[in-house]
Amino acid sequence: MDKGYSKRPVVEFHRMEFVELIKTPKVDSVVLRLPFQEPVEGTLCLTGHHLILSSRKSNSEELWLLHSNIDCLEKKFVGSTGYLTLKCKDFKTVFLEIPGMEECLNIASSIEVLSSLESVSLTYPFFFRPMFDIMEDGWQAFLPENEFARLLGEEWRLSQVNKTFEVCYSYPQTVIVPKSIDDATLLKSAAFRHGGRFPVLSYHHSPNGMVMMRSGQPLLGPNNKRCKEDERLVNAVLGIGKRGYIIDTRSAGGAQAARAKGGGVEPEAHYPQWRKLHKSIDRFYVLQESLIKLIEACTDTNSSMDKWISRLDSSNWLGHIKDVLTTACLAAQCIDREGASVLVHGSEGIDSTLQVTSLAQIILDPDCRTVRGFEALVEREWLQGGHPFADRCSKSAYTTSKPRFEGPVYLLFLDCVWQIYQQFPCSFEFNEHFLLYLFEHAYGSQFGTFMCNNEADRKKVKLSTKTVSLWSYVNRPEILQTFLNPLYEKNDGVIWPSVAPQSLMLWSGLYMRYEINQSASEDAWKEIVQIKQHDKELKLKAVKLRKQLSELQKEAVEKNIIVQ
Repeated sequence: MDKGYSKRPVVEFHRMEFVELIKTPKVDSVVLRLPFQEPVEGTLCLTGHHLILSSRKSNSEELWLLHSNIDCLEKKFVGSTGYLTLKCKDFKTVFLEIPGMEECLNIASSIEVLSSLESVSLTYPFFFRPMFDIMEDGWQAFLPENEFARLLGEEWRLSQVNKTFEVCYSYPQTVIVPKSIDDATLLKSAAFRHGGRFPVLSYHHSPNGMVMMRSGQPLLGPNNKRCKEDERLVNAVLGIGKRGYIIDTRSAGGAQAARAKGGGVEPEAHYPQWRKLHKSIDRFYVLQESLIKLIEACTDTNSSMDKWISRLDSSNWLGHIKDVLTTACLAAQCIDREGASVLVHGSEGIDSTLQVTSLAQIILDPDCRTVRGFEALVEREWLQGGHPFADRCSKSAYTTSKPRFEGPVYLLFLDCVWQIYQQFPCSFEFNEHFLLYLFEHAYGSQFGTFMCNNEADRKKVKLSTKTVSLWSYVNRPEILQTFLNPLYEKNDGVIWPSVAPQSLMLWSGLYMRYEINQSASEDAWKEIVQIKQHDKELKLKAVKLRKQLSELQKEAVEKNIIVQ
């Protein structure tokens, strides 16, 4: 699939480091096999960042595969011919038939090294040179001071307390906090919260003025520590006589167990205006195991239907979707129907917390269901919010290495958005292709947007000046057009998704797109686009004809041809 560049991106042989890693830069007579395509014979080339196969035959499919998108490599030999199976982080599988055992081994060893470069500055985004004019700098498109401009005034302010990233390494330099709270109070609260993640504004619900905040867990520990400054900060968002809800994404038992390790949950005695709600959402490593089982089931096309469904069920992926959506709906319900503000946190506040706050905004805010609004949401909650993309997306479902910090937290969020999109297909300005695109670029990209774990790390490697933002590409009119939903009709209301088992579906357009030919659904989608376009043209024509009729009637009256 196109990763955001034309058929022939600018690819150069970079630096001596890469030359030393590429033992065999070119092999002829290599056969490429891809799902639903005829085999292609051509020349395989290795560069510092790409595996390229091109054929002299016209109209044949070329392969441009980023090394960083390769999750796992398998090799076998039959005689002197080597067979490489490249399993990618976006779930694509590439088969290569390479003549010569030595050539095959050299290609394999080079790919294994080049697909796991340790140095961030050696990755492709630092070498990518766009073949398009940058009309808007995506790095400047969603600054906090602009996104929250309408709120700044009597109740809220921008704080630069984290300007040097010393207060909270995973927060951005600028955060939105209650105006009545000074920076000294924020410092005390940060010392009382996991990772320094003191409560900050996530969302303001315009219809009733309620807010959603997010943070890390309080550090009560076994001695029940207290922080009056934190209490003051949390209570500052509540009106007189108002109550709020603390939604903890851990079970009650899990939250209490965290106290023994220095964490905990806000005690009712010190936060009397807040009611605690525990909604357990599994941690990133559990999601990783679930995704592996899901993809194993999806790629097992030889099993009986009963066994396939059993394997799908045992992965519990749809169960995770239900848990996250249920909690997001709860947060939205507290805000919109109960008229109460909400504070969301789990342990660190960088995974399940962001899933809940993001999805609650999709439910509540129609702007987040537009292309621009969704981009702003991803930027604000996930990128600036400190989700560790470099760790979580370093490996995908095919990895054979020992699990460390990887986990499909962001993918699960996108899947939840897709579920809501399926239930409200006319309420989203963007289409499924847009969600797929954002998934792909989180795992392997020529853009710098999803690199590193937080804003502090991005500043260190100067991403905004040395790489191109994904938003700079996506928001170009001709590209944006491909991501628009022709069925979209603006819906200013709150949308309430169903989490009943029969309402949740497997996202086959993602997990099975390389197992089941998607051409039929793509053709159907094209037909829908054409019908909508024809409908639009007919409506314009009807307006024009009505105008002409009105003018003719007016002229007829003036000439006494007809009596009014």
